[in-house]
Amino acid sequence: MLIHPTAIVAPGAKLHPTVQVAAYAVIDAMVVLEEGCVVGPHVHLTGDLHVGPHCQFHAGSVIGDAPQDAKYDGSPTRCRLGAHNIIREHVTIHRSNSLDEDTVLGEGNFLMAHCHVGHNCRLGNRNILANGALLGGHVLVEDGTFISGHCLVHQFVRIGSLAMMQGGAGISKDLPPFMTASGINTVCGLNTIGLRRAGMGPEDRTELRRLYHHLFSSGLTISEASLQGQELFSSAACQQVLAFIGQATRGICRDSRQRSGAARAEL
Repeated sequence: MLIHPTAIVAPGAKLHPTVQVAAYAVIDAMVVLEEGCVVGPHVHLTGDLHVGPHCQFHAGSVIGDAPQDAKYDGSPTRCRLGAHNIIREHVTIHRSNSLDEDTVLGEGNFLMAHCHVGHNCRLGNRNILANGALLGGHVLVEDGTFISGHCLVHQFVRIGSLAMMQGGAGISKDLPPFMTASGINTVCGLNTIGLRRAGMGPEDRTELRRLYHHLFSSGLTISEASLQGQELFSSAACQQVLAFIGQATRGICRDSRQRSGAARAEL
């Protein structure tokens, strides 16, 4: 184990012998770091925090601190990170606000500098959050998403697999799988490049484009269009989109080309 002499590791913290800790890092008593983790300078790991193997924490990041929630009562809530996450400079990830659930990151996520992940968020695997992306409390992010720089995600919002948010976008409604958000609560098409990189074939991408047109250009409400779409679109990807919409409680981002007065994308 390589720990810089200026680092502070509290008694009770559990660090695998392969962990490296740089200068002036602070690791509190309830923290567990599995093999191969690297803790950079001035990092603070705190709270009931369990970190999987081979995670990297860059300078100034604060992970597992108390939630920014006025209702938080000081309970020993939890934060859990899977393997191979990269946490860049000054990222903050807060533990949950109650003992009923944890703040959770899956595996292989890449959070760039100054991102914030609020309490009770749940991130899947292989997500990328670019510089300054902000996730409010209780946000759900599925797998393989790309959230660009300075994006804003309201609390309790869901972001589906392989979705993308363009730089500076903001959403307070759910973003379905495979779609690209732009502006405020609007989508502008599919995340075509992301779908190709993920290995989705041309037939599935074509059917997704047909589904997208059906959802936003058929003249039906999203509820009506998605119900009808269950009979019209059979691919697994389309059914994934329709199931996601069926579980929405906050509404769905609408297509940016629809006139605001005629938009029918609300649930």
